[in-house]
Amino acid sequence: MGKRSTPEEIIAKLREVEVRLARGETTGQAVRSIGVTEQTYYRWRKEYGGLQVGQAKRMKEIEKENARLRRAISDLTLDNQILQEVIKGKF
Repeated sequence: MGKRSTPEEIIAKLREVEVRLARGETTGQAVRSIGVTEQTYYRWRKEYGGLQVGQAKRMKEIEKENARLRRAISDLTLDNQILQEVIKGKF
């Protein structure tokens, strides 16, 4: 398994493929030149296509914040359920 690319590297590689395709190379040739499979290229294009580097950084920050908030909500929900069980037991 190879190393993971950062969003900035992915966007640069996608732009390189676009340039090579504009020059007339096939998709397979262009994708091989950046060192990934066609499947990876299409997955990256789906996720990062059309993004600028700054937008990709912001998207990753928002995803991290989302995960943090989801954990906080699940913790609060669990605390609430425990308290509900305690209240039911006392009455």
